[in-house]
Formats: sequence, C-alpha cells, structure tokens
Amino acid sequence: MNLTSIVNKLYFQPRHRELERYTHGGEAIQDEILRYLVEQGKDTEYGRNHLFSTIQSYYDFAQNIPVNTYEELKSDIDRMRHGEHNVLWPGQVKWYAKSSGTTNDKSKFIPVSSEGLQSIHYQGGKDVVALYLANHPESRLFDGKSLILGGSHSPNYNLPNSLVGDLSAILIENINPLANLRRVPSKQVALLSDFEVKRNRIAEDTLRQDVRSISGVPSWMLSVLVRVMELSGKTHLEEVWPNLEVFFHGGIAFTPYRKQFEQLITKSDMHYMETYNASEGFFGIQSDPSDRSMLLMLDYGVFYEFLPMDEFGSEKPNIVPLSGVEVGKNYAMLITTACGLWRYEIGDTVQFTSINPYKFIITGRTKYFINAFGEELIMDNAEKGIEAACKATGAQVSEYTAAPIYMDANAKCRHQWLIEFAKEPSSLEEFTIILDTKLQEVNSDYEAKRFRDITLQRLEVIPARKNLFNDWLKSKGKLGGQHKIPRLSNSRKNIEEMLLLNNEAPKPTSI
Repeated sequence: MNLTSIVNKLYFQPRHRELERYTHGGEAIQDEILRYLVEQGKDTEYGRNHLFSTIQSYYDFAQNIPVNTYEELKSDIDRMRHGEHNVLWPGQVKWYAKSSGTTNDKSKFIPVSSEGLQSIHYQGGKDVVALYLANHPESRLFDGKSLILGGSHSPNYNLPNSLVGDLSAILIENINPLANLRRVPSKQVALLSDFEVKRNRIAEDTLRQDVRSISGVPSWMLSVLVRVMELSGKTHLEEVWPNLEVFFHGGIAFTPYRKQFEQLITKSDMHYMETYNASEGFFGIQSDPSDRSMLLMLDYGVFYEFLPMDEFGSEKPNIVPLSGVEVGKNYAMLITTACGLWRYEIGDTVQFTSINPYKFIITGRTKYFINAFGEELIMDNAEKGIEAACKATGAQVSEYTAAPIYMDANAKCRHQWLIEFAKEPSSLEEFTIILDTKLQEVNSDYEAKRFRDITLQRLEVIPARKNLFNDWLKSKGKLGGQHKIPRLSNSRKNIEEMLLLNNEAPKPTSI
C-alpha cells in the first residue's frame, strides 16, 4: 500500500461519508451553521447592536441584520485592525487578508479569525484533496511534492503577531509544519513580495523536485511554468515533472487558459479541478470531473444567502436562503462567516445547476458587467464568447478586458475589447464576428440591442501587445498575488489606461 492510499484511508475517506449529507440534508446543515454563528456573535458589539440574543429563526436574522458591503463594515474592521476585541467576532482577530480595493480604497482588509482559518479555509483545502482522491483512487499525490503559489504579508500596524497580506500567505504562514514536508517552494521563497524574483526562485527550487500537483491562480501559475520550461530547456512539463497529475485552480475563470495548459502539459492522465476560494472564504469545489459546476460547501463556518440579480440595487430585494434558490437564476451571493462578516455582499454572482446536491457555476461579478445600453453582459457570457471564437480561429487568449464606447465621432455605439493573444487568431475579423455572434446567442438582451445595428454596432477587438496586462498591474503595484484583471466594466477608466500603455514599448523584464 503506497503512502497516498494510507493517508486517504485514514484521513479522507471518513470525510466522504460526511459529504454525503449534502445530497439531501443541505438546508438542515445550513440551519445548524446559522445557529452556531449567531450564538458565537451574540456577545460581540455587532451582535448586541443587532439584537442577536432575540434571533430564533432565519426570518429574525434577516430582519435584524442589514445587507453589508465592505464600506458598511470598514470602520469596525479598522478598529479590529488596531487591536480592539469583540467587535465583529469574539476575541481579537490578528490576521487580515488583503484583497482588491473598493471605489474609495486601494485595498480591502478581510478579517481571518482562528476559527475561520480552520473551519473555512483549511477545511476547504482538505476537502479538495478528499474529493480528488474519491474520483481518482489510483492517485499517488502524497508520494511526491505539491507546488503551491503564495503571496506575501506584512505587519499590521504595530500590533504584535498581527499581519496583513494575501490569503495564500496567511495559509502558508499558519500551515501545519507536517504539511511543509510535502509542499514546495520553501516558506521563505513562497512569501517573497517581488513576484518576478519569486517566479524565478520557484522555478529554480522546483526544477528537480518530484512535483505531483500544482495549485494557484491560472495566470500566475502559467507564468511560473513558462519559467520552469525556460530553465529546463524541455518541450513539455511532464518531461520536467513526469509524475505531475493535477492542477487545483481557482481565483479566475480557467477557460481562457485551458488550451495553453493543455499544450504545455500533453500527458493524457493530467487532471484539472476548479475551486472557489476567496479572501472571504472557501465556498465551492468541483466534485465531478465531467461537470464544470462546483459543489457548494455547506458545513463550513459560512451561512449563504442569495439576492436575485434582476433585483440587484432595488430597495427591498427578495433575498433567499439556500432553500429558496432556483436552478438557472442569476444571484449575487451574500455570506455570513466565522470571521465576522455579517450578511456580506461578496461581489460574486452565481447560478445553480442542481439542488440535490447544491451545485453552481460562477457567472461573474456584481461590478464586472456591461450594461451601458440595457444589454446586461456578464462574465459568463464573455467566457463563452471567447471560447467559441478561439475554437473557430485557433486563437489562444492570455488576458482581456472590455468596456463600452458610448458614442464615437460618427454617433455609433459599441463594445470595445482589448485582448492579449497567446496565439493570434487565423483571422482577427473572423474572431470578432464569432465573438459578437456568440454573445448574441447566449444573451438575448445583447442580441436585441444588436438587432440591425440600430442600438449597438458590432463589437471591436484591439490586439494588445505582449505583457500589456502585466505591465498595467505592475503600474498599479498589483503584480502577482491574488490580483486580477477587471474583465468587464461600464467605465472606460481601466481600458483607457491600458490603451495608452498598449502604444508604449514594453519594458524589459528583469529576472
């Protein structure tokens, strides 16, 4: 019996039986989680102010507590960061995951309590492995090393042992020392703040290791793997790591990157598994390799609610718990967590594909959409359009962003796409036509606005120079870590900055 089989039998197979409750007991599980969170929070300042001690049902919970964005909780989180106890969660919270900013701030600082670290983030990582081994009992995952990308952290004010940083850095800093025996690179390298230096060090440190799995955001992982190939002089990654078997990926949609990974890793038994983990929590895992939907993780320290997107922004939207969701409907997700986030609007939109068990796909971001002319274009539409255009023209897309042109010199309106191609399409004209046609196929509002070019003209595609998007992130101080390109926006601010950079010569990369 190999090491992976032993570990699976002792630690992961018992969890398989617990996860079986998800199929028919999901709502009861969530009721238990809600009672636990309210009980934990009732003696905090937030709990006293919102009468947690009187909450007896979900109805009470929804009546007592308002929906919150980061701005509503920011002052409380700032006090917690300065060391105050019992504000949003019992005791003192010493870790803060630094996330993409809001309109008013460059960064958000999401509290990560010790309870949340264990019952949400680490439990999610364990369940990824449990579900992977359930699907692939022949795996030899633990007989080699796991390459896990991490961010960096820094001191939080002057509080002892209190730090802020990328969630991945927090996880690496607090991980069980036994797990470090199986992960690469070293903690010292993993937590380097300069991504370009870190990329080179990771490639050097892992070149001769027996890497069995890789984990991280697809765009940053691809950059590291390209450097591994440069240093090794090999053609395919399996020549460097012959026992590599799985890529656990999350953070951004995998569709634009899949073809590049499949060209880099050509072995037939390579597996890909999507996860939905964020600074705010760990929410979903792809449990079936043949189904892109993810299983909603119900027994962590997270209680879920869902706001129909067709009511988003209305004064009294019909927010529902898990028992009220419908398959095929687009929702903004709200979370209440063991880190002190109460009815928090995380900013992601989801659509359920199944309710027994509860499975879903991520459809976009509440702020990443284009609705300049009533077209309601979301990221899921964009990903399907890109996929269709790439398939037809042989193109490969590295990064993209899109925004509306409200009216040009000829009084014409359209969407403008800035796309960095890893492989140019056989015809940019054909790519543009197929992308536009596919968007009409998957979005009836876009189709209506495109009718006879009366409201919207055909979209425009502008090819981006190599490394444009990385240069833009670097100019913002956001290269590496968990930072992502904003895909869709009603505002032209980002795309205008990128278009200016697109006309500049690329700066040489120092390694």
